[in-house]
Formats: sequence, structure tokens, C-alpha cells
Amino acid sequence: MNGYADKRAINFGPGPAKLPLDVLERAQRELCCFEQTGLSVLEMSHRSTHYAEMNKVAESVFRRLLSIPNNYKVMFLQGGGTGQFSAVPLNLLRGEKPVADYIITGNWSNKAATEAKKYLSVNYVFPKPDKFTTIPDRSEWKLTPGASYVYYCANETAHGIEFPFIPDTGDIPLVCDMSSNILTKEIDISKFGVIIAGAQKNIGSAGVTVVIAREDLIGKAHPLCPIILDYKVNADASSVYNTPPVYSVYIMKLVFEWIEQLGGPQAMEMNSKAKSGLIYSVVEEYNDVYFPTVEKPYRSRMNATFRIGSREGDAEVEQNFFSGAGKLNMISLKGHRSVGGVRVSMYNAITVEEVQCLAKFMKEFAVQHRQQKN
Repeated sequence: MNGYADKRAINFGPGPAKLPLDVLERAQRELCCFEQTGLSVLEMSHRSTHYAEMNKVAESVFRRLLSIPNNYKVMFLQGGGTGQFSAVPLNLLRGEKPVADYIITGNWSNKAATEAKKYLSVNYVFPKPDKFTTIPDRSEWKLTPGASYVYYCANETAHGIEFPFIPDTGDIPLVCDMSSNILTKEIDISKFGVIIAGAQKNIGSAGVTVVIAREDLIGKAHPLCPIILDYKVNADASSVYNTPPVYSVYIMKLVFEWIEQLGGPQAMEMNSKAKSGLIYSVVEEYNDVYFPTVEKPYRSRMNATFRIGSREGDAEVEQNFFSGAGKLNMISLKGHRSVGGVRVSMYNAITVEEVQCLAKFMKEFAVQHRQQKN
């Protein structure tokens, strides 16, 4: 272990996020010479047989992990989730006056809708709220008959809202931004038309984005769609139409293998429930100190968000919390800059033991705060 485990911070960062130490150490061992090639992956040609095999293995393991049906294409692309905010409408818009339905539950789905408006009409399935704290009841949704697609974000990292269900959109293709909770539980891929996921939270390092697309939905991109965003071009070229982020794909492959060795999405789901349960139980036990920002049914397993000191947050108390956690080498707990407060990100690489350390500190901090108030 070279003593790294003792020196590394407990990183609750929302993304780029913690990577498994086993993956980092393997990458370190192979950094200068990958599998006796005499090359680092960082300098490896994407046209080489070595990279072709790496790319093939990464896709194969990923398909196994999620039981992806054969009629779905898997692509490893660049541009992040933000690039896909444009790619989705440009590949999926249909008809002379295309309309897409957007379910707005937080920062990222809202940004996706704003970008989509450049290319088609966007229908907000329900009015955008002033504060994102819940998911309105299905009875309040207004879907568009014949829409090109319905779009939602499965887990909103900034606001800490996670869908506990998959929306039923009938024959209309369902598009999901699954960047922050992919591979944290089993999912039925057949319910989706397209899934997009930036790697830098649960499945790798920044620089690569996974796209899963049903075959019948590709090959019909708008004529003005940039070729680098065209799903058919990338799928036909096995994700190497242009130079891919070779090292990011390599790290992602290692993470896929790590997840598979630990028991796959089923094991990750068990861990995620245990981790988020630890934090939310402390929040509920000390409910005069910690104030959750999301209604209970929709609280994220990935990003627990809350305020400290009052429902709107006490800036001084929250800063004391961050400082105290920092002294214990627990970092990146501040909420998104647009939201504030506390955000505890608990992606796959965060261990139950690390969350136990934070939960223990939270209890001690709450007791101390009560004493100071009294």
C-alpha cells in the first residue's frame, strides 16, 4: 500500500470524485509501461491493437454490469454531460416542429433544457419551482403526445434530489442523465432510449462520457449536427472516429473491473444505502442542528444536502463544521456554489468506513453546538 491510505484525504467531492485506491495503485504500476508494450497508456495510439483491446474490454465489462441488450450501442465520447445537452436534441429531434419534454428537478436538468431550446421547442413537464426540494406527483405532469423524447436527470448533484422510480413515457423515448448514479444499482436498460453519463463521479476520471443509445434512435441526426456529436458516426467507429481520451477510458475500464470484482451494481446499491443511511439518520436524530433540503422520498443516496444551524443555514456554524471536518482530513463538503450549505457526496469509491467517520464527527459537532446554544 506504500502508506498512501494513511496520507489520503477522505474526499467527499461531488466530481471529479474519489477513485478506488486499488485502481490508482494499479494505474501507478502500469503508468510507464503498460503490459510490456514499452509504452505508457498516456502515449499509446488510439489506432493500436493494444488500445482497441482495452476499448473492447471496457465496453464488454460495462455491458455485463448493466445487462445492456444487444440492440443498444455503447459509446465512449468527449464533451461531458454538457456536450450531451446538445447531442441529445440534435440526434433525436423529429418532425417539422419538434418538441421535447423536460422534467426539471434541479440545476442539471434545467441547463439541459436551456441548451435544447436552441434546437427544438421545450415543454416543461411541470412548472419550474423557485426551490428544488421535491419531485411533483405524477398527476401534475403534462407530457406532450408525439414528443421527440422525454428528458430527466436521475440524480441532481447540486440539489440532492434522486428519482426513486423510472418515469413511464410509453412509446416516447426516455432520455436520462445518469452521470451521478450510474452503476450504483441495477436498472432496466430497455426502459430507456438514451442514457448519458459523465465518468467523473462513479465510473472513472474526468474526460470521458458514456452514452448508451437504442439502435433505432440513431442514424437520424439533424443535418447541422456536428459530426463529433453524431451517435451513428461514433457508434460505427467504435468510439474512435477521432482521438478518444485514451487514459480516461483506461481508468474507466479499471473501475468497471473493480466494480465487477466487488459484486457489481447490486453490491454498490447495498453500500450506497448503508452510506446514505448513516448520514440521514444523524440528520434526523439531531434535527435541531441539521436541516435537510429535500423531502424524504427524494433524498439522494449520492449527494446528501442539508443546512446547519437553521433551515436557511447559519454561515458561521457551517464554516465551523467545514473547518472541523477539515482538521480530520475530511474535505469537499461544501454545497454547490448556487445552493450553499453542506453536500456529502457518497459515490461508489467512498467506503462505508469513511462515511462512518463523518457520521461520528457530525454527532460530536451537533452535541457541541447544542451545548454552545444553551
